[in-house]
Amino acid sequence: MGQSLAEILEGAAHGRFPAADGSTTVVEAPSGRDSGVIAFTAHSVVFTDEDPAWVHATLTALDCDALAATMHPGFLHAFLERTGRTTETIDLLTVAPALPGEPPLELREVTDPVHPRAVSARRRRDGVRMWAVDGGVLVLGRGVAGRWEVAVELDEDARHRGLGRALATAARHLVPDGRPLWSQQAAGNARSIRAFQAAGFRPVGSEVLLLGR
Repeated sequence: MGQSLAEILEGAAHGRFPAADGSTTVVEAPSGRDSGVIAFTAHSVVFTDEDPAWVHATLTALDCDALAATMHPGFLHAFLERTGRTTETIDLLTVAPALPGEPPLELREVTDPVHPRAVSARRRRDGVRMWAVDGGVLVLGRGVAGRWEVAVELDEDARHRGLGRALATAARHLVPDGRPLWSQQAAGNARSIRAFQAAGFRPVGSEVLLLGR
């Protein structure tokens, strides 16, 4: 494709996706931290510093539908073994455009560098900032290929009140320079998926991130 991962993501954020031709594109990992797989509709992108020939050979050897190969447990296990990395889950990858003006919530920025949510976010993101309201927090930072990402966390007794949707919407007002805002939701976390889609995030694919140990 002759594109970097950042360029592929920028296109997807604006509705321009890789050709749905059943193929897999291997691109250079954007940093030493970030490696993994993004599966769009009928086209996958593997971002890694491993040999592309190994990636394609490992996918071809699988006994499964070619469209499912990059998310197949056999490939992911081989990928993890080869790179010495670990992973947590397969996520739904979603994106939303920025919104103008101030957030519709009274947010207070949290500057505590050892707050557990901030510490967790810095494993995956640069330039992390965090805001809180009663019952929840949102975290912004630059993740894979420099994209802006948001994560939201609620207290258990604050659920089922629309706060997750409100925080995800607020994040669209906070993203710098009017950039697209990305988020991942675990495929089984239906509550989070509903909240982000209600806040205007649209699904673009699935993603597996390989994390350094």
